[in-house]
Amino acid sequence: MDFTFDARTEELRAALLSFMDEHVHPAERVADEQRAAQASPWASPPVVEELKAEARRRGLWNLFLPGSEHGAGLTNLQYAPLAEIMGRSPQLAPTATNCAAPDTGNMEVLTQFGDERQRKQWLEPLLAGEIRSAFAMTEPDVASSDATNITTHIERDGDEYVITGRKWYISGAMHPDCRIFIVMGKTDPDAADVRRQQSMVLVPRDTPGVTITRAMRVFGYEDHYHGGHAEVVFDRARVPVSNLIGEEGGGFAIAQARLGPGRIHHCMRLIGMAERAIELMCRRAVSRDAFGKSLAQQGVVQNWIADARVAVEQLRLLVLKTAWMMDTVGNRGAHTEIQAIKIATPRTVVGILDRAIQLYGAGGVSQDHPLAELYAAARTLMIADGPDEVHQRSLARREIKKYL
Repeated sequence: MDFTFDARTEELRAALLSFMDEHVHPAERVADEQRAAQASPWASPPVVEELKAEARRRGLWNLFLPGSEHGAGLTNLQYAPLAEIMGRSPQLAPTATNCAAPDTGNMEVLTQFGDERQRKQWLEPLLAGEIRSAFAMTEPDVASSDATNITTHIERDGDEYVITGRKWYISGAMHPDCRIFIVMGKTDPDAADVRRQQSMVLVPRDTPGVTITRAMRVFGYEDHYHGGHAEVVFDRARVPVSNLIGEEGGGFAIAQARLGPGRIHHCMRLIGMAERAIELMCRRAVSRDAFGKSLAQQGVVQNWIADARVAVEQLRLLVLKTAWMMDTVGNRGAHTEIQAIKIATPRTVVGILDRAIQLYGAGGVSQDHPLAELYAAARTLMIADGPDEVHQRSLARREIKKYL
């Protein structure tokens, strides 16, 4: 097996690493200071626009779209090491390169399922980084791990759809530049096939009847990575029938097509978070003394660092294998692997970050280091895009079926 990256990937890796060292990492503290001085904590600080301009100048833009005329045309396997690098600074790098969730998934939905008008009106400004978007699926009153539970109604009334329901943890919705929601709800709640009851529609944020009732925090953080999360009420909000994405009853299938790439992108970035945690652990260990010797000489600390390195190497290989399978046999063919990385990566990275926080002591849970915020982001991914237990249940059933 050849584990070398191809020439195109190496070229982009070099460019991205240079961009991170010269611009992104130095901008982290600046972004925090600018954000603290802004009226809205969810607005992008001015330094982000500077980073976006520099990323575009360097050709580091829309790298996530595989085989697309709109992006770099990379495969999942080529994108994996790039997303990992971005994961080292998740609050800035993905946004700077226009590779941030939930916009990436929404752009993929519009690319695959949107019609010409929808792509012109919404996809093009998203690809240009001129607007942000949100994906409204999760609801507070039902177990949204089972998407067939969704209760939001999308009823047809002549040439319009009327949307009624309540959503929460809607990523991106708090960002002032968020202009469009992709909303999943039921157009045919009585359909015999529960997976044909749902549809997706485009709902502009300024549509009458759409109200953002509150921001949702994550472990006390505003979650700048995704443009904030919100609870959103749709009170008989009306949109044209032409805002339907794909066909009526196609919402569940579109959601599955969207979530597969989203899950692997999260896992790619998580590996970058783990790499940053290891770097911070090592820097701390060689610079701090306790009980007459450096932390780097303490056996328990050496074990933490060694175990973290082994775990990251294992995860990276599994993520790369999954990316390769998605490229070669498609998302369906890589279903087991996608679920495996979604189970293994967040929980493993949470463990690495937990050890790093422990090594930093009080500083580890403070705002002076990125570890606590990285931990909150990683821990959330044990729930987001399907909780671990749902993936375990599905994966176990697939394994058991081989012996029936």
